[in-house]
Amino acid sequence: MPSRPESPPPADPPATPHPPRRRTVTTRTEVGVGVELRYETPHIVVLTIDSPPSNAFTWESRQSMLRALDVIEADDNIRAVVITGTGRAFTSGANLREDQALTDEQLADYIGEFSGMLNRIEALRMPVVAAINGATVGGGLEFALACDIRLASSEAFFVAAGVNVGLIVSFWRLPRVVGLGPAKEIILTGSRYTAEQAMRWGLVTEVYEPEALLPAALAKAQRIATRAPLSVEAAKSAVTRAFELSFDQGQALQTKKFVEMYRTEDHKEALRAFFEKRDGVYARR
Repeated sequence: MPSRPESPPPADPPATPHPPRRRTVTTRTEVGVGVELRYETPHIVVLTIDSPPSNAFTWESRQSMLRALDVIEADDNIRAVVITGTGRAFTSGANLREDQALTDEQLADYIGEFSGMLNRIEALRMPVVAAINGATVGGGLEFALACDIRLASSEAFFVAAGVNVGLIVSFWRLPRVVGLGPAKEIILTGSRYTAEQAMRWGLVTEVYEPEALLPAALAKAQRIATRAPLSVEAAKSAVTRAFELSFDQGQALQTKKFVEMYRTEDHKEALRAFFEKRDGVYARR
């Protein structure tokens, strides 16, 4: 009797293709000397202050920052901004060597331009995350205070240096962030404070090892960028105004903005995304 043919060996199961890895392609936009503008994703930009050794703002780097803000304000796709510095400094603010020969009128214009730059950062429609990598001194402290969320490296330190050089700085924003008592100590002594002390006062919300700081700031920005942008922007604007409003004004604004957001397509998409456990796809309407 002929032998029974052997059954062919079972075929290997088809290989399951690995999903392609999502790569982040960063692109740079030229804005000038002393400031780098980099798109980390279509929704997140990183501004790096690069004017060593202290990252002080010269006239040229102030113009570069203003051009960078022009780019950011004009791009509706941007949902979060990260600002950091190079080397061992975040920023020391304005370059004091530039203002020594100015007349009173020129000095007022000089300070007005620097303050206007900070006001534009604070007024950006999207949240700004400061990744404070090092020395934050004088006008640099004011720069950090103009940002919405402040994270710090364990090597960062903070000095309201005005009284150390016979000047005055940070008296308006700082008390609103840390309270009157800590603000008076920081401003009146001109002392140097560590990142840990800054966190205890609420000047920064988190402290990281140096190598973990920028990834943490980008993760924070990514979290923000996946929320409904219209509501994020409305919330930022309302919270920024909180100390300027009476209780009744605050309640009226909250009700007005709630109704506006409730009627948006983005609100409906946010609900769908929540129940479907996915990121929303928002149309800004």
